Amino acid sequence: MDHLFTAEDGLNRCAWCARDPEYIRYHDEEWGYPVADDRRLFEKICLEGFQSGLSWWTILQKRENFRAAFKGFDFHAVALFGQADIERLLQDKGIVRHRGKIAATINNAARAREMEQEFGSLAQFFWTYEGREEARHIEGVPAMTETSKRLSKDLKKRGWKFVGPTTCYAFMQAMGLVNDHHPDCAHHAKAEAARAAFVPPC
Repeated sequence: MDHLFTAEDGLNRCAWCARDPEYIRYHDEEWGYPVADDRRLFEKICLEGFQSGLSWWTILQKRENFRAAFKGFDFHAVALFGQADIERLLQDKGIVRHRGKIAATINNAARAREMEQEFGSLAQFFWTYEGREEARHIEGVPAMTETSKRLSKDLKKRGWKFVGPTTCYAFMQAMGLVNDHHPDCAHHAKAEAARAAFVPPC
């Protein structure tokens, strides 16, 4: 049961979300449920890059600030950011002020526009990497998988930055490309049903 905790409502949940009600809401309402919205996909892959070396808790606390700073993660708008925007964002105490990660987000927005032109949407690209074959192990989840390694390699080949295989796997978990809720978590079956009903973009 080390991978689970029982919340005040009596339901078992994945242990990682136990620290705060906001974390529980994120776990219950977002994590592991399939997403086809391009802005949300772009936001998540960027925020996972910002998380590198930090915790998702830190990023979650600043998420609304990030959204304000990066125009709601409209990658068409962010792709137009220039050096002045980088300097402005480096003064924004509401986000993670890391020059490389800020520049990477702007770069990745331009790459996202290219991908949209090639595939029709980001969703159509990312959902080719759905990890149905990678079942969750009862003893825990890996930091990366063969699928996340392939996704990382593909993104890097296309010029994306801060998209290592661990970052890509965290993105896959959050956006529902895999279901890594613990099998005894109250939301495992819900996420699995949502994935079963989800029709990937094509």
